[in-house]
Parts: sequence; C-alpha cells; structure tokens
Amino acid sequence: MGDILTPTFLLILLFSSIRLATPLIFAALGGMFSERAGVINIALEGLMLTGAFTAAVATYELSNPYLGFLCGVAAGAFVAMIFAIAVIKFEADQVVAGFAVSLLMLGLPAVISSRIYDSAGSTQQIAKEFLLPDFYNRISIASILAFALIPVCWYILYKTPFGLRIRAAGENPEAADAAGVNVLKLRYIAVIMSGVLAAAGGAYLSIGQSSLFTRGMTAGRGYIALAALILAKWKPIPVLFACLFFGFTEALAIQMQGVIKMPSGEDVPVQFIQMIPYVLTIIVLAGFIGLSRAPKALGIPYRKEN
Repeated sequence: MGDILTPTFLLILLFSSIRLATPLIFAALGGMFSERAGVINIALEGLMLTGAFTAAVATYELSNPYLGFLCGVAAGAFVAMIFAIAVIKFEADQVVAGFAVSLLMLGLPAVISSRIYDSAGSTQQIAKEFLLPDFYNRISIASILAFALIPVCWYILYKTPFGLRIRAAGENPEAADAAGVNVLKLRYIAVIMSGVLAAAGGAYLSIGQSSLFTRGMTAGRGYIALAALILAKWKPIPVLFACLFFGFTEALAIQMQGVIKMPSGEDVPVQFIQMIPYVLTIIVLAGFIGLSRAPKALGIPYRKEN
C-alpha cells in the first residue's frame, strides 16, 4: 500500500475527490435551502436523476452541453415545483412524497428512453466535444461552479433579507408570518431552488463525468448529499467539507480496487470496496444525526390562519 502513496497518486486522488464531490455539493446546497425553509427534501435523488436524464437527452439532440445543462436544471425546477405543490399546498407527507419522486424518476427515464432511442438502459452516447469541458483534463467547469456557489449561498443565507426569511420560515414560521413574511411562497421558492441545484448535480453526472445517462446512475448520491447536509448541520461552508469527505471516500474506494489484497493474496472483492462510501454514510447518520439540530419547523406543514 505504501508503494502507491506517491505524489502522483495523491494528486490523482485529490482531483478525483473534487470531481466526485461536485454533484454532492450541488445537491446538498439545494437540500439546504429546502430544509432551512422547513421542507424535508428526500427527493434529492429523484431531482438529480431528472437533471441527469434531461441534460443527456438535450445535449445529444442539441449538440450543446450548456443548453443541455440548462434544460436539465429547468426539468429539475419543474419536478421540484410538483413536489412543492404536493407537500406545501396539499400537505402530503414530505418523506413519502420525496421517496415517490425518487422512485418515479428511477423508472420514468427508462420508459422515455425506450420510446426515443429503443433502449431502456441508457441514452445515446454523447460525442466528447459536446461534454462539459475540463480545464487541463482535471477540473470541470461544473466543479468550479459548485465551489463558487459555496460563498454565494453563504452570503444569501446569512447576509440578505431573503436568507433571513428562509431561516425564519424553517425555525418559527408563525413569527415570520406575523412579521409579514409569506411563509408558503418562501417555501415554494426554496424547494424550487433545491430542484435547480440538485438537477445541476445530476446534469454534471451525465454530461460531465460520463457521456450518457444510464438507469439509476446517481446510485444513491442524493441520499449521500442529504447525509452530508446533516453532517454539516445545514450550513453551506461545512457542506463543502462534508461533500469533499464523501467524495474522497468514493475516490479512495475506486483507487483501492485491485490494490488491496486479502491474507490469501487474492484481491478483495470489488463489491466490498464499492460499499465503503455507503457504509460510511450509515455510520455518519447514526453517529451525527443526534448531534445536529435541524430547523425547528422542519417537516411540519404550515397552515396560514385567516
């Protein structure tokens, strides 16, 4: 193992961690706005799938990754709006509705893809020149955008009246309403923002990390982003480090394949190595969820009194 801990290996691990953390950062920031406003967003996985599928199809058809990315973001906003109507207007159970969105988006892209491309498993391969560009073949433009969003989101959340209202809607919606804040409108906006950001993370997966959409390609990253958000205590700067941690574990798991040996000299089965990020997610949730104080009104529907 010591033989691989060279500067080159560590540099590869660093850039790989950044790439793998990028979709998590987008999704976790999206979940932060939604949950700070008081709406549990288990739908992050489905919103990422929405962005990934739409971006892949739009990029292939339009031969433009930027238009594809915007189409993916728009689709995420649309699905998030449907989710928001269900949980805010009709007061559906937020966890159940979120899982419903994720389950729907596990199957719906396959149905649409089979109709368009006669393939339920994946979309068409996108030519390399139509993918989101990398700088020096190491850092994607999407990764730069994700990192740039951290201070922007911090400023919005803590230094603007809009951010103050978002936090008030999630902590004490009755007091916010009494102060003249339209709590329901703010929650709609926050959920739609979460759809935009989570879909951006999904779009990066299909037209940045990969060159097509494959069924279930998010592989639970929406739930890992939610775990990162809890670990970060719903704060933007800690979100960055939490996502980098999970990105690092995934990058390390990839690099460990074929390197780690059992006592018998055989390679450790790849399935056990691939489990590492998900096992760590469970450990983090079990160990830290009790230490993180969620917004007081999180998951509680708000009924405006006439």
